[in-house]
Amino acid sequence: MKQINLLHGQLELPAFFPDGTYGVIRSLDFNDVSNAGIPGVVMNAMHLASKPGLKLIKKSNGIHNLVGFDKPILTDSGGFQVFSLIRENKKYGEIRNNELIFYPGLSSEKYIYTPQKCIQNQFAYRSDMVVCLDYCTHPDDPPKVHRQSVETTLRWAKACKKEYEIQMKNYKYTEDHRPLLFAVIQGGNEKELRKYCAEGLIEIGFDGFGFGGWPLDSTGNMVMDILEYTASLMPAETIKYAMGIGRPEEIVECCKFGYNLFDCVIPTREARRQRLYVFTDDDVYNKPFYKYVYIMDDIHAIDTTPIGDDCQCYTCQNYSKAYLRHLFKVGDSLAHRLATIHNLHFYATLMERIKKNTAS
Repeated sequence: MKQINLLHGQLELPAFFPDGTYGVIRSLDFNDVSNAGIPGVVMNAMHLASKPGLKLIKKSNGIHNLVGFDKPILTDSGGFQVFSLIRENKKYGEIRNNELIFYPGLSSEKYIYTPQKCIQNQFAYRSDMVVCLDYCTHPDDPPKVHRQSVETTLRWAKACKKEYEIQMKNYKYTEDHRPLLFAVIQGGNEKELRKYCAEGLIEIGFDGFGFGGWPLDSTGNMVMDILEYTASLMPAETIKYAMGIGRPEEIVECCKFGYNLFDCVIPTREARRQRLYVFTDDDVYNKPFYKYVYIMDDIHAIDTTPIGDDCQCYTCQNYSKAYLRHLFKVGDSLAHRLATIHNLHFYATLMERIKKNTAS
């Protein structure tokens, strides 16, 4: 177990952060998030700049004050989402040497995003962990695109680090009291490129490193060999961030590789889709150690037991499967809140069990 000191408290690793892209975990307030045992949240730096807007965040003296959350917040650069859109439709924008051109919603509004602006915005948010702008690719892209991605990622990382040092002085942060800076290792499924990218980023110097790009191959399977290899390239003393990795069994495997920070939309999205997680084994290294409860199944119609027999979450301590099913049936928004609280508590418990296993 590793502890790091951040602007908004101490964080024990490994940790899982749910995605609050626009400054909110859907259906919850941040008291719900904290009470579920969640130690921090990931937000999207690019999306925050438009909604709720940089002006309001600055006026609130940071995103923590605006949303009412006093725990660590990591702001991802937003590049992954933009590259995904551009990949689907070139009309969304283009990638230039020193900037991204983005047309949100295919509108006439043009958004210019540079490495410098990426860092400036995240300092304005008062983020605990800041992520460099990087060029994300898909595993199916040709080698030429992966090479371009790595070269661009390294060039932008240098620009981000330089801007970070400028903003450190502007905000009067000290070495002991500052946001941490992360870089992202690209290279697709080519180990040689991953190594080249990692070595270049390590030379620049960062507090943490993320696994960049899609963690899936063309058939939809996790690229575990590339995930493991990329983790081995990251310095042992740094934070190793498995970006977008979120299935429980994948988190357990990636912890074995050395990753200690995770984020994903899976637990919150699945909750809204009536898919809930329940442990079947205390030892998360035994497979399978969990199962799904599909709350809309007829078997739960008059089931007055909680979702998880031993679960200590607010939902399980107060409500039954039958009542939660009823809420979904009548379309009440409380269903989303209670289901999401349960799934987030499951993930918080998962991380605690991994820590316990690591310590023993």
